[in-house]
Amino acid sequence: MKRSLSLLLALITLLFSLTALTACGKRDGVTVRYLNFKPEVAAKYEAIAKAYEKETGVRVVVETAAANTYEQTLLSKLPTRDAPTVFQINGPKSYSAYKDYLADLSATELYRHLADPSLALSKDGKVYGVPYVVEGYGIIYNKKIMDRYFALPGKATPYSDVSQIKSFDALSAVVWDMQKNKASLGIDGVFAATSLKSGEDWRWQTHLFNLPLTYEMEEKDVDMTAADYTDFTFKYSENFKKLFDLYLNNSTTARAALGTKTVADSMAEFALEKCAMVQNGSWAYAQIATESGNKVASEDVGFLPLYMGGAEESTQGICIGTENYYAINQKASAEEKAAAEAFLWWLYSSDTGKRFVREELGFIAPFDTFSENDIPNDPLAREVLRYMRADGVKNLPWRFAAIPSLRLKEDFGASLLAYAQGQKTFAAVVSDLKAAWQSESK
Repeated sequence: MKRSLSLLLALITLLFSLTALTACGKRDGVTVRYLNFKPEVAAKYEAIAKAYEKETGVRVVVETAAANTYEQTLLSKLPTRDAPTVFQINGPKSYSAYKDYLADLSATELYRHLADPSLALSKDGKVYGVPYVVEGYGIIYNKKIMDRYFALPGKATPYSDVSQIKSFDALSAVVWDMQKNKASLGIDGVFAATSLKSGEDWRWQTHLFNLPLTYEMEEKDVDMTAADYTDFTFKYSENFKKLFDLYLNNSTTARAALGTKTVADSMAEFALEKCAMVQNGSWAYAQIATESGNKVASEDVGFLPLYMGGAEESTQGICIGTENYYAINQKASAEEKAAAEAFLWWLYSSDTGKRFVREELGFIAPFDTFSENDIPNDPLAREVLRYMRADGVKNLPWRFAAIPSLRLKEDFGASLLAYAQGQKTFAAVVSDLKAAWQSESK
């Protein structure tokens, strides 16, 4: 009887253990580990993980690197058992550093639904990074002031709408004529101040410079994963100079004062309608809308491309790109990689996931799964999506990640200020930049 009781108890214990193990397996299953690089959105990603587990039963562990430690954290975790299944890379240099850990994403649903496949980080027909948020930049214009110009009885150009400006020649003609009529238009200059104060010159030494760099790299068929582009010649320096000079000569501010001007100064001038145009990006609408005394309505804000006399200008779009790509760990198991793909697809295709992307993360998502109702309520964000979806328009990618160093950018910005103030020839600017590129590339 004792033996029978002992056997019964052992059987019950065994059955209980098996049940517990089965339940544990159903609950835990395959875990997706996500390494987030922005501490400021850590809580949002943790909320996303909870919502995903509630809907699918799959656990997502969000780990967030401390501020300014993402690269070190990623490098230390990738070779371990706790390596992230999903992580973020920022372009060519990341590809070079982590290529052994990057899975091919070309067959994933996320990539298949990328609105513009050229935005992906690709090499030899394989996709190693899928952008999860995009931004765009160009010339932001005030439609109300532009319409005021087009209605002038004595204007010297044949254009009647901003949509007719499709080349540098057209832009230049309109800008010069607007500058002549600035009193009638109620502005101090066509363009906001060309901010050239040290640290405030990134719109020129990085963003404007992206165009001649892109023209040259595309002409040489340098792919987006090229971490080191050493053969830069600044072939399109004259194109850069054309548009930069147009800014300098038709601004609210004299050249001599540009060394004191900041981006905030420029955006304030635009918001207060002291000018009609300003070069900046989709992130700038918040600066416009929150400026004290803002006069620019959301419906009056639009983008023009950065025309500088390049080839095929009639189809040129704005500069659209990102420094933020999702990557999946190639060394993870097949089950883990499949779970990671499913999680990312849910985030950008399900109603719950898209709500998080739109309302919590505030991303301009580059996927065709997002309808008009999923677009952020921001006029410049909507402009970026309009350019992305426009037929026959070629938007320029962000190639400035190929710039070899921050030091080069800073020196280039200082050279542009010296040129603007008449202390340096543009030929010297070009010569110094080319020499610096060779030096910094080494």
